[in-house]
Amino acid sequence: MKIIGGILTILGLIGSVIFGMQAAQDSESFSFLGIDVAVSSANWTPVIVSVVILIVGVVMLVKKK
Repeated sequence: MKIIGGILTILGLIGSVIFGMQAAQDSESFSFLGIDVAVSSANWTPVIVSVVILIVGVVMLVKKK
């Protein structure tokens, strides 16, 4: 159980970082009345799934038998 929890934690952390960086870069900006406005066009679903996997992995690591 601890091995699976460790694997899920590592995969969730890696996925969160990679997909989070991609989502942060998928934004467009334009100027409106002299103000720069940024609009995100990113798909946040992979980031959310990665964070959920990370949380499940941490819970499995901490959980006692």
